Amino acid sequence: MTPIKTAIAGIGRAGWGMHCPELDKRRDRFVIVAACDTLPDRCAMMRERYGCRAYTDFDALLNDPDVELVSIATPTLLHVPQAVRVLQAGKHVFLEKPIALTTTETETLREAAARATGRLFFRHNRRFEPAFTRIREILASGVLGWVYEIKLRRNGYQRRSDWQTLLACGGGQLNNWGPHIIDHALQLLESPVADLWRDLKRIAAVGDAEDHLKIVLTGANGRVVDLEISGGAALSEPEYVVLGDRGALICQGDTITLKHLPADYVLPAEQASADTPGMDYSFGKGGPLPWLTQTMPAQPSTPCDIDSIWDHLYAALREGAPFPITMDEAFAVVKVIEATRQGTPFQH
Repeated sequence: MTPIKTAIAGIGRAGWGMHCPELDKRRDRFVIVAACDTLPDRCAMMRERYGCRAYTDFDALLNDPDVELVSIATPTLLHVPQAVRVLQAGKHVFLEKPIALTTTETETLREAAARATGRLFFRHNRRFEPAFTRIREILASGVLGWVYEIKLRRNGYQRRSDWQTLLACGGGQLNNWGPHIIDHALQLLESPVADLWRDLKRIAAVGDAEDHLKIVLTGANGRVVDLEISGGAALSEPEYVVLGDRGALICQGDTITLKHLPADYVLPAEQASADTPGMDYSFGKGGPLPWLTQTMPAQPSTPCDIDSIWDHLYAALREGAPFPITMDEAFAVVKVIEATRQGTPFQH
């Protein structure tokens, strides 16, 4: 293997706390040769840990001829302008979420990528969350029949006061957890969005940005995805609920509970009656159904985790494999975020 010479821009909670340890597990495929942060002590941390070059000036990073790939983990408002500059410098970009704040910014990215010799990749790493991947396998199996509603939840209670609670800094849960769960929603919808309903609130966070949001997406196929992200929920719900006309599943933590009818079972023909019901409190619902219930670990047939996106990135750059998060998919997430933030009708 030929390692990709990688620089990390932004040595904070994402760059230091996520990107670095994930790359540490892939030293045969990625080598950190440079870093950039406006704080000198963060640069010193990188020099000490990796023996790499570290810059407080972004232009100096772009002028480093040894850097092939820049992983952008800087604050939200810098994502698009820095990604464009990296592409203009002829290097590859791995862009942290949110990849953009508006559809206008996504077009800026599209145009920059079209002119560049380097390539643009999007860090929607929760596409490889084991539970999400396993649930997609179950949906594809057809065991639940027609899936008509899916509920997605990421709930907790946090009295946050950092920059991600401030709208002026691009904060709020819509830009924090939102890109991950909206990407899940669009993948699970399996259809173009026909309608969008939204509600944003600030409950527990100290700043002025929303920390509780609900989005309900209706697909052209009739399926509904109801997603909720909350920093103001003292009790949590299952992360996934999937409802079909032949069964359902819930997923909480690392466990999926699945209840469904046998594949060869045909529901008996019934006919509704307008007659006055008897006094036995019967609803005319027929006999019991032969439900099958099973509990299983939330692990897909091919193991993966949220770090797996780096493996796909390496395969795309070194082996010519297609990267699983396409530009159109990533930009569709931004379109939902923008419509939610503005409260405008969703335009197909």
